[in-house]
Amino acid sequence: MPLDSLYWVITHNCNDKCDHCYNASAPKAVELTLDEAAQVIEHFPSPQAAPLRIIISGGEPLVNRKLLYACLDGLYERYGDAPQYMLQTNGDLLTAEILNEILSHHITRISIASIDRFHKAKGERAGVLRTLMESRGMIYDEAGALISKERLTESKLSFSMWGANEDFWIGGNWPRGRAIENGLYLKVPAHNFCAIPSGAKGFAGLVGTVQEIAVQLYNLYPCCPGTRMPLADLRHENLTDAVEKVTAHPMWQALNKGEPSQMGIYKGISEATATARITALGNVCLWCDEFFEKHYEAFVPNTTEPHQNLHHAPSEMFVQISLPETLS
Repeated sequence: MPLDSLYWVITHNCNDKCDHCYNASAPKAVELTLDEAAQVIEHFPSPQAAPLRIIISGGEPLVNRKLLYACLDGLYERYGDAPQYMLQTNGDLLTAEILNEILSHHITRISIASIDRFHKAKGERAGVLRTLMESRGMIYDEAGALISKERLTESKLSFSMWGANEDFWIGGNWPRGRAIENGLYLKVPAHNFCAIPSGAKGFAGLVGTVQEIAVQLYNLYPCCPGTRMPLADLRHENLTDAVEKVTAHPMWQALNKGEPSQMGIYKGISEATATARITALGNVCLWCDEFFEKHYEAFVPNTTEPHQNLHHAPSEMFVQISLPETLS
């Protein structure tokens, strides 16, 4: 079965420096080189297993249009019209000329993800942007950021507008990047981000849920927040092989079910103990981080000997913070 959704952050470079940004995007921040982008695309699923949709995001992709268009051209050369190509942007740099360029590179949906108090424009361009996109025949979709599985392959031109607020983005935000520095992440232990769209649930395939996997530059993750260590470096490793490789591991199986409180059962850490840690830490993503740091051991399928997971370095998205006392 083809992957439902591939979310690819091609740059952390941004024209803004928002207080809540989970990957600490900012002017002149890290981004893919053209060679790295080509390597990543080469290691995406085969053309015969084209994802149903590909979301390009940042940072702000329009800061480096040369990189953006190179990525879109490379993706189209690999997959043609099979996927729906989507772009997430804050819209600050969007003009009529640039919109024409974007649409000529096969984008069929644009998400304006800045209608909130955190971005410098604070949503003030919403009316201008809506008029601009409607002038190109694009249909406003009130569904916002979330699209059902049945709509992944829609070909009609559409756009959505949304942003960070207590009900949606901040209301489901994860402790990463600048959100940690500024304390703007959700501190509700009962909120299970793993089990909602863009969480880890179904990343390796699960009937009845959208199978989405996230790529930060070249690092592969089961969810948008990202685990403490990536699944693979897609400059050198194949996405499909990397996902298949971890599916035998009980910890990854728990995340695929959307049950992070079960990720340590194979090591004797009960669900009740994990739930207590989530409560103490205040956020389920922080428990996932702690588990990777203190307990996770990868293992080679068809063997009984575990080995420490030293293949990949910790993600660049993370900021160190003080946590409550860990499990003994």
